[in-house]
Amino acid sequence: MEREELKKLIHDTILKYTDSLYVPVGVSNRHIHVRREDLDILYGEGYALTKLKDLKQPGEYAANETLEVKTEKGVFKKVRILGPVRGATQVELSLSDSYMLGLAIPIRESGSIKGSEGVTLVGPKGEVKLTEGVIAAYRHIHMPPDMAEKYGLRNGDIVSVEKEGKRGLIFHDVMLRVSPKYALEMHIDVDEANAGNIRSGDLLKIVGT
Repeated sequence: MEREELKKLIHDTILKYTDSLYVPVGVSNRHIHVRREDLDILYGEGYALTKLKDLKQPGEYAANETLEVKTEKGVFKKVRILGPVRGATQVELSLSDSYMLGLAIPIRESGSIKGSEGVTLVGPKGEVKLTEGVIAAYRHIHMPPDMAEKYGLRNGDIVSVEKEGKRGLIFHDVMLRVSPKYALEMHIDVDEANAGNIRSGDLLKIVGT
């Protein structure tokens, strides 16, 4: 047996004979991550985001501030900014959202915006025309290292996750992100959640890799 085949067999055996791993879900509505330079234009130079509520991932929060997201085909008003500020401005939409704006957005990991679609962002002090930065987020799981080690999982693994009960389904192609700064949580968008009648806080089960 080849080394890689043996590693996969051991990995699959660990998953089979350990307790099932359930992951709490966070359903993401459309939102915006903004860089400092764009926030200066949209809300005024030196403006500081104000916190509406903390998110589950440490240090992240929903801000009170919102922006208008528009294209020639449509507009969404009061799209919430998530803090803190980032190195690049990024708009995350569901695929249904993108159709309403006349866009064909790629499904990408957060931060992978090269060659993606653009929109215009409008704030109380000005507007920013993005030439790229609009994506649908690749569904993923945040996980701390101790839990990943316990279940034989690694950063970058692709897993399948099951929603049990009525409207039960299996999400394939879910990326695992492992870091000491993460709290355990799976992120899906509104389209994905509605398909399985899923609400934030529901528990879904990792069923394989």
